[in-house]
Amino acid sequence: MELMGFSAAVLVAALCAGVMGFAIQRGATCTVAAVDEVLNQRKAGRLLAMGEASLWVAGGLALASVAGWHAVMPAAYPVSAWVVIGGVLLGLGAWLEKACVFGAIARFGSGDWSYAATPLGFYAGCLSVAGVFAPPAAPVLAAASPVLQAAGWVTGPFLVFAAWRVLPPLWSAWARLGARQRLAAWVWAPHAATGVIGVTFLLMLLLVGVWAYTDVLAQLAHGMTQRLALGIAFLIALYLGAVLGGWTAGRFGSTPVTVAGVLRCFTGGLLMGWGSLLIPGSNDGLILIGMPLLRPYAWIGFATLCVTIAAAMLAQRALAQAFLRGSTT
Repeated sequence: MELMGFSAAVLVAALCAGVMGFAIQRGATCTVAAVDEVLNQRKAGRLLAMGEASLWVAGGLALASVAGWHAVMPAAYPVSAWVVIGGVLLGLGAWLEKACVFGAIARFGSGDWSYAATPLGFYAGCLSVAGVFAPPAAPVLAAASPVLQAAGWVTGPFLVFAAWRVLPPLWSAWARLGARQRLAAWVWAPHAATGVIGVTFLLMLLLVGVWAYTDVLAQLAHGMTQRLALGIAFLIALYLGAVLGGWTAGRFGSTPVTVAGVLRCFTGGLLMGWGSLLIPGSNDGLILIGMPLLRPYAWIGFATLCVTIAAAMLAQRALAQAFLRGSTT
């Protein structure tokens, strides 16, 4: 009976991973796109949507705690110089390949096969980080999350937020659109897509424990285990969901694979692999694990990542403008 319960939990978790990949692709979820939106459109919609994914996880964990459903919480780490260095490397890697770890999944799901090199580069970075940087092992903090300590206070406002975010768009879509369009019109706006990502991640956390797809690649670099085999199955479901998202949206093109594109994605993945182990945590781990639990290292790492992407974009723009001025004189 216990085995059947575990198998059911694994199947539901795999479905959640597939839905997460679908939402990442259909919502075009990407930190690089979010920073670009801030710089070029003076809007922060995508960035705020990522913050909402953290909010869904935090509120859901608080609600589960109040209901007596306690999940095994991930480790907490202190703030150090390595967190900032890791954030810079994450940002440079994302800028170089024009996509963060979320965005790479979305690009792959759209048929841009060069982004298959991203997880390979990430894996290579996890293998080589000790030889390149020789960072000390990050000490684990024993402090409980403030969110879970104040779960009773968090639950009420979270339920109000969830009702405000979910019910009006659903009602509006139902009233305005035909049956085949209703769900699609609501789910894949940036805020709603990241909400789906947050909720599916939360369900996986409660059902099978902490899982982030970049953690799977990092663990794979240190040997196979039964737990890792389960993580790989979820990783496959994630990518299949992204491919399904691209296909059903009509975005599943055939982008030519070039040597330059593969090298760019591999190098970007390599840098992000280094950065994720130095923090520790990548985009998915920071947004969906560290930030919801109000871990300072995660907020600093993500802020450093965003600032680095912005700085690289501005520097690239300045160099391009200088080149154009030079070519016209």
